[in-house]
Amino acid sequence: MAKTIITCAVTGAIHTPTMSDALPYRPEDIARQAIDAAHAGAAILHLHARDPETGKPSVDPAHFRAFLPAIRAETDAIVNISTGGSITMGIADRLAPAMAASPEMCSLNMGSLNFAMHPLADRYERFKFDWEEGYLRGSEGAIFRNTFADIRAVADAMGGAPHHAKFEHECYDVGHLYNLAFCLKAGLFKAPIFLQFVMGILGGIAAEIDNLVFMKRTADRLFGADYHWSVIGAGAQQMKLAAVSAQLGGHVRVGLEDSLYIERGKLAASNAEQVAKVKSVLEAQGNAIATPAEARGLLGLKGAAHVGF
Repeated sequence: MAKTIITCAVTGAIHTPTMSDALPYRPEDIARQAIDAAHAGAAILHLHARDPETGKPSVDPAHFRAFLPAIRAETDAIVNISTGGSITMGIADRLAPAMAASPEMCSLNMGSLNFAMHPLADRYERFKFDWEEGYLRGSEGAIFRNTFADIRAVADAMGGAPHHAKFEHECYDVGHLYNLAFCLKAGLFKAPIFLQFVMGILGGIAAEIDNLVFMKRTADRLFGADYHWSVIGAGAQQMKLAAVSAQLGGHVRVGLEDSLYIERGKLAASNAEQVAKVKSVLEAQGNAIATPAEARGLLGLKGAAHVGF
């Protein structure tokens, strides 16, 4: 069995500062938590940025430049920059950070969906910042737009020269796999591809083992042996689906973007704590953990010497 790649999604655009004091939003905190996660065993760091004054999700390339050099200076981990931004942003804005940084990898959402976070707002009586409650409640009426034109825009901008980035194809439901198969046949992408099954988002497929097996079987039919895959179990299913994914030959993603907790009812102290826990779980069941160099070789990445930061 190939070694298992651990990805850590450090801050994301779902959770807000009120929800956990551990959620990083200042650049020095994003950098420190990313570096610590890499030292704990993460080969890939999936990165968003936030406004350092308010913690609001940001796609300002300057906010990324405030932490990317520090991460590269202290770790060999693969940097994967989100092109998802947040559900309130258009594709041109969402592309800006990746185009400015030219990373080895960037995420690419493979379809539109009702990406809803509004139930989270009911858990809190007060918020640290005035944008948080409206941002969460507004998602009830929002569509996370990822049309075929949007997908093509990201593919054209990042897949070829000068960036030559590898995509983390985020698939929130089974239809997104068929979208990807269509795009692959149309020549937008080249095999082997790297899939991320995103499970547990309200509006997407539920984080259940039966659904994971179904997604994997569908991907087998569509892509044969020409793909690698990983899984996100959003929320409480994070560690359970990671363990099953690795048993099935897949890779795993953890991090405070996907869950704020280390166990039921207990907030995680950091991203590194989640990485250390999933590494322990995987090693206990016999999975060997991939180094950044091994992950680069498996995924066919351009190498850290060719990034723009």
